Amino acid sequence: MKILVTGAAGFIGHHLVNLLIKENHDVIGIDSINDYYDVSLKHARLKAQGIKIDDVIYGKSIPSSILNEYNFVNLDITDKDSMFELFKNSHFDVVCNLAAQAGVRYSIEHPEAYIDANISGFLNILECCKTFRPNNLVYASSSSVYGLNTKLPFSEDDPVDHPISLYAATKRTNELFAHTYSHLFGMHTNGLRFFTVYGPWGRPDMALFKFTKAALEGSTIQVFNQGNMTRDFTYVDDIVNGIYKVILINKSKTLTNDEITPSTSSADYKIYNIGNSSPVKLSTFIDLIEEYTGNKIKKEYLPMQDGDVEKTFADVSHLNKDTNYLPTTPVEIGVKNFVEWYKDFYNYK
Repeated sequence: MKILVTGAAGFIGHHLVNLLIKENHDVIGIDSINDYYDVSLKHARLKAQGIKIDDVIYGKSIPSSILNEYNFVNLDITDKDSMFELFKNSHFDVVCNLAAQAGVRYSIEHPEAYIDANISGFLNILECCKTFRPNNLVYASSSSVYGLNTKLPFSEDDPVDHPISLYAATKRTNELFAHTYSHLFGMHTNGLRFFTVYGPWGRPDMALFKFTKAALEGSTIQVFNQGNMTRDFTYVDDIVNGIYKVILINKSKTLTNDEITPSTSSADYKIYNIGNSSPVKLSTFIDLIEEYTGNKIKKEYLPMQDGDVEKTFADVSHLNKDTNYLPTTPVEIGVKNFVEWYKDFYNYK
């Protein structure tokens, strides 16, 4: 299949491109390479896939020197004309939209970035798909849409009407937009609510990256809600394997009225949780980092941050039923793999 991956220089996008190429698909990756975090890490991800950074020019397709059938284009999904030109010339079978402005806390101070990338950019994706008709649009949503929900585990059939960050609100908007386009234009769309993805090549603004850096440098970490946090940490390999399974779904089952739930519709539309379904205390996560780095971490305990939630826990039964998705990486292995990657990448002996 010919597959478009947006956000290809990002954390999850990088791993997904590697898997799709391994599975012998023809992949075009696009990314704006913005400076939300250190662009040198994005450049390093691209370099590891055989993309020569000195050759990267906005709008120009760069073939990989080591991955067959992979081309990268520096392109912003908010650039409507260039996106339409790319779709017109490429004839994608599947579109996987991972491009977004990430970060819950950042959204409080920079709301316009989320409207541009997560709303306007996603609308461009939908319009391109409406016009050029790929077989499947898979897009990233987030567990943050569950907001103030307290029932655990989080199910796709739970109400998601009370987001507590602008980031969460934009992701819920993506889901509503996707449903509307599925209903009006017969588009096949699948939204994925990611739960705290971690692993090698991860984002510097995520806890594992920050905590490992602090352990190795002897700096202090901020631990919110006095450490009373639980997260459904999900290893990136499990995530991209789940994404791939959803990419292969050709069409949703037609549902009768009594089968329709908040995560489904009579339209060709579906929402899936994609997580580990095994929450871990933040203190346990920190203990593992200390074990694998061999260093104790200095901690500053603080109250809950605005826009944050105390617990996340994914019910992945719908995704398991439809695709046989089953995460297999325990947090002990995942954290160990990350720490080893981090020490190697940043030349810690």
